Amino acid sequence: MDELSPRPILDGELLRAFAAFAEVRNFSRAAKQVGLSQPALFERVKRLADHVGSPLYEKEGRTLKLTPTGVRIAAFARDMLTRAGRLTGELQGQTAESVTIAAGEGAYLYLLGPALSRFVASERALLRVLTRGGPSACEALQSGEAHLAVGVFDIVPRGLVAKDLLRAPLCAAFAPHHPLAKKRTVKLTELAGERLILAPEGQRQRDIVGRAVASLGVPVAPPVEADGWPIMLAFAAAGLGVAVVNGICRPTWGAVLRPIPELGEVTYRLLLRRDAPRSEALERLVALVQEETGRPRALE
Repeated sequence: MDELSPRPILDGELLRAFAAFAEVRNFSRAAKQVGLSQPALFERVKRLADHVGSPLYEKEGRTLKLTPTGVRIAAFARDMLTRAGRLTGELQGQTAESVTIAAGEGAYLYLLGPALSRFVASERALLRVLTRGGPSACEALQSGEAHLAVGVFDIVPRGLVAKDLLRAPLCAAFAPHHPLAKKRTVKLTELAGERLILAPEGQRQRDIVGRAVASLGVPVAPPVEADGWPIMLAFAAAGLGVAVVNGICRPTWGAVLRPIPELGEVTYRLLLRRDAPRSEALERLVALVQEETGRPRALE
């Protein structure tokens, strides 16, 4: 009889403790969230790691990072807590749900606004938003911290399913009086003599544009660093240089946007966890995002 019996289900209190830790990656802060002492929470996370037989987190410099096993356990823990909360609410006659979306600043500003507004106006569900770009949005989704993620994801990690939303060109942004403002499109060679406004080192946009300009084989001035589309557009409009931004950006601050065909396009995608439970509220939000982002968009 014992040989046929499955291993005991993971302890709910251990999962609750680890879910809190996974969200903040800090034992002291997580302990306060669940009303435990720091040593008590640390001990529960250790017991959970011993139970699954694998480390759940590791040090990366001065920070703590979830291991692949930790990511899976965190997602399982959050799913369990969500289901328990939903069942309790139903039994108590409370049917309100919550949905969490992870996306970058640019996606919220220039892409997701209409869909989120419609969702909040028509739903009883609570909407939580996490401002996470690129890999961080994927991590939030994989660990169960978010129910869906939106952004430019060139590689879709295993276990996630992607829905393409729209393709947008990479565009040059500059002041209205700039000579290139008269053109419909901009050639890469025309950026050779310009001072570029780029994202900080290590960001995807900086890598793409940097490699493309370097391929021209001509000297370039040190770039103006700006972190985020709004400040890049503001600097471009002020004449500090030429920014390269995704075509979803609205030409605010008086900036003019023109596509750079040689740099191609980026694809914005909506990601979901393949094995995660999907509530009615989540399905409605996904449908709204797909509907609103599928509408025709213009650069100006």
